Amino acid sequence: MRIIEAAALTETVKNLFIRANRELPPDVRDCIRACRERETWAPARETLDRIIENFELAEKNSIPICQDTGMACVFLEIGAGAAVNGDISEAVNEGVRRACREAYLRASVVKDPLRRENTGDNSPALLYIDMVEGEGLGVTVAPKGFGSENMSRIKMLSPSDGIEGLKAFVVSAVEQAGPNPCPPIVVGVGIGGSFDRAALLAKKALLRPLGKPHIDPFYGELEAELLEKINALGIGPQGFGGRTTALSLAIETMPTHIAALPCAVNINCHVSRHAREEL
Repeated sequence: MRIIEAAALTETVKNLFIRANRELPPDVRDCIRACRERETWAPARETLDRIIENFELAEKNSIPICQDTGMACVFLEIGAGAAVNGDISEAVNEGVRRACREAYLRASVVKDPLRRENTGDNSPALLYIDMVEGEGLGVTVAPKGFGSENMSRIKMLSPSDGIEGLKAFVVSAVEQAGPNPCPPIVVGVGIGGSFDRAALLAKKALLRPLGKPHIDPFYGELEAELLEKINALGIGPQGFGGRTTALSLAIETMPTHIAALPCAVNINCHVSRHAREEL
């Protein structure tokens, strides 16, 4: 059994959150630049130029890419042969608190959804844990801004709605969101499971490298079709029109009940922040 100290987890979470808020992953940067080259609408090209300038300045000057430094989503993959020596939840939350203080990240979390008192340090994190093989500990952080999160949707479709009903729901969710989630967006789609698991699948889909298709060709083709339909809406960067409404769309699935077809759409803005490290 490999023992991993809680202090190491805290330090990793802190460093990853600071990095994720300052530096877009290479796949996101490359995708935005590629979309800029393909864009034909002048206002859209100008908007993408400003987006590129923004993330380049953020990295150069070690400052957040966006003023909404996000709610802390943390995904842990704990090997069956590994154990954390300490309180995992507290270790993660302390990492979030330290990142907020040391990098001057905006405190955006309230203790209670109705009484609205700010926690002052972006804690607690939204923590998700999966058990995997091996003796490692995979840590993925994804600061999630809520201009885009608020535009996400879930629907308990009927199996009789079929694939066409599912396509219509996904495209409609993006169309209704319009310019609100700061497009160009990244779209995560979760299909299957139950009401709650579909939403988690959609959020996990946002972590896939942009442009990487689903391993199942059936879903890979569906991803490409939905992305084409979404970009045909003409919303464009920041809602100014153009062919770049979405940078990428990823689908994740799991088995479901014979009477169900849950589908969730989790939207991320172009600041698709995430960072990962193995302990």
